[in-house]
Amino acid sequence: MHWFPVGASIFASNVGAPMFIGLAGTAAANGFSCAIYEWHAVYLLIALGWVFVPVYVSSGAFTMPEYLKKRFGGVRLRIFLTVFSLFNYVLIKISSEIFSGAIFLRQILGWNMYACIGMILAVTAIYTVAGGLTAVIYTDTLQTIILIIGAVVLFAITLVDVGGWNEFLAHYAYAASNLTLSDPVNYSCGMPRKDYMHVWRDAKTGDIPWPGAIIGLTTIGLTVWCNDQIMVQRCLSAKNISHNKGGAVFAAALKIFPFFLWIVPGMISRVLFPDEIACADPEACKQICGNAAGCSNIAYPLLVLRKMPIGLRGIMLSALLAALMSTLTSIFNSASSMVTMDLWRRFRRRAPQHELMIVGRVCVLVLIGVSVLWIPIMENSQGGQLWPYLQTMASCVTPPWCWVFLMALMWKGTTESGAFWGLVISTIVGLTRMVLEFVYTAPNCGSFEEDTRPAILKEVHFLHFAIILSGISILSTVIISLFTVRRSPEKLRRVTWWTRNDPLDPEETESEDDYGVQDVNEETQKVERVASVKKRNIGRLVYNWLCGIDNKPKQRTLTLEDKILIKKKMTDIGENPRAKFVSAVAAIAVAAVTTFLLGLFA
Repeated sequence: MHWFPVGASIFASNVGAPMFIGLAGTAAANGFSCAIYEWHAVYLLIALGWVFVPVYVSSGAFTMPEYLKKRFGGVRLRIFLTVFSLFNYVLIKISSEIFSGAIFLRQILGWNMYACIGMILAVTAIYTVAGGLTAVIYTDTLQTIILIIGAVVLFAITLVDVGGWNEFLAHYAYAASNLTLSDPVNYSCGMPRKDYMHVWRDAKTGDIPWPGAIIGLTTIGLTVWCNDQIMVQRCLSAKNISHNKGGAVFAAALKIFPFFLWIVPGMISRVLFPDEIACADPEACKQICGNAAGCSNIAYPLLVLRKMPIGLRGIMLSALLAALMSTLTSIFNSASSMVTMDLWRRFRRRAPQHELMIVGRVCVLVLIGVSVLWIPIMENSQGGQLWPYLQTMASCVTPPWCWVFLMALMWKGTTESGAFWGLVISTIVGLTRMVLEFVYTAPNCGSFEEDTRPAILKEVHFLHFAIILSGISILSTVIISLFTVRRSPEKLRRVTWWTRNDPLDPEETESEDDYGVQDVNEETQKVERVASVKKRNIGRLVYNWLCGIDNKPKQRTLTLEDKILIKKKMTDIGENPRAKFVSAVAAIAVAAVTTFLLGLFA
């Protein structure tokens, strides 16, 4: 792929219902501060293209578990990554996508939350089985284009409606419900923050304190943008390293615009509908949006339903729900692949293709069930705001993985034992904080309840905790690595930043991770040959369709020479000097614009 579709695909994979609901809702509640999440990603996307992808390409690894195998050997880290990814899907991705879509449908149809969830899952199931990943590829970019055009139109309409930029800023300072304005002393939590126009917030009292935004958010962002399979795979699809860099820079440039597409409209929604978006009484909030913790999550849906022209409103809602379904399909595909390839085949080395497909389908059903059960907990967490919930959960589980990959790339002395036990120790600490987050919830605005949370929750912001967790991860990994055996230099060729240009391939002596691929392939071919001669009755056709089995003849198997040529091409990180210069200039320009904006709103 060329740089343009690479960058567009990276951005498209990040645009979904949680951004419309979570980012706009947080902006409505707290002001400009959440822009740091988007502008911070600009620098990380540049790091993805310049630092991480060249190492992944040179190593010949095309998935994150595969890179861990090539860098460290063994199987423990791969299994840990698979389990962590499934846990992360339930905790953050699947539940937030379903919840966000249900909020939109509830505003449109007035249905019960779980009726909306059932409708989303039913349509997504049909979409997944009938279209699969092909449908995602064909529709993803189109949906994103429609959503961006709709967001631009809505931004223009609402900014004019509120009286322009200066009027918008002036009115937001007093955008509160009538109940809050009539009793600002007791309902002070319903008033906008005084620092709403600033991106950088106080280190102690800020909702996103500046030390956490600089350091803590980096540990979360590196995992999301540089170590997540969905993002990395898009860069690996580029035709060469230069197009990978161009795609990363293009995606970074696009990340500047969510400030205008979702953050500003979210704040305008509070100005236009203060009694609903800024409700400060739990009972009133429950009646308005069904959530006693607050109603900021409905900021963007209300704008779409009440301010967009009828025709464009329907198109945008359709595109949003289609994007939600395609995102869920991508997650389900990734989850089922990890379970079947990284877990199931450890116990069933000769499992035929149809068995793997059934296991994948069952895995998806289990993940959906657990995610739906998790939604009520998520809904009442972090004052009812989706975006802080997502970032809080990420701060508890992602920093350890950030340092596993970063130290694997940057320090040749990192050992498999150091990486694994450092990961285990820091993950236990992070999960402890996560459990406390759910056991001790902050009192709702207007409830007049005393905050009885322990000091680790009240006094230590989740982004500051990410810094602490990073320190634990680094310290434990370094100490254990110093007392355990390093991998030989021959096994570190082309798998670290310092050895990425090594002309020789790394030695790979580990055989415990091959899953008996030869046996599996032979078994699969036998099953396919048997299936091809079976009578194709209706029952068999339906069974094959549901399990994703295709009885078409297999294509020619690649020869050893073919594989060598393909590997040489796919692991080449050489660049054309002109393309290298252009991509570097573009990266510097995008980073400079972002830095200017961060200074402008400081």
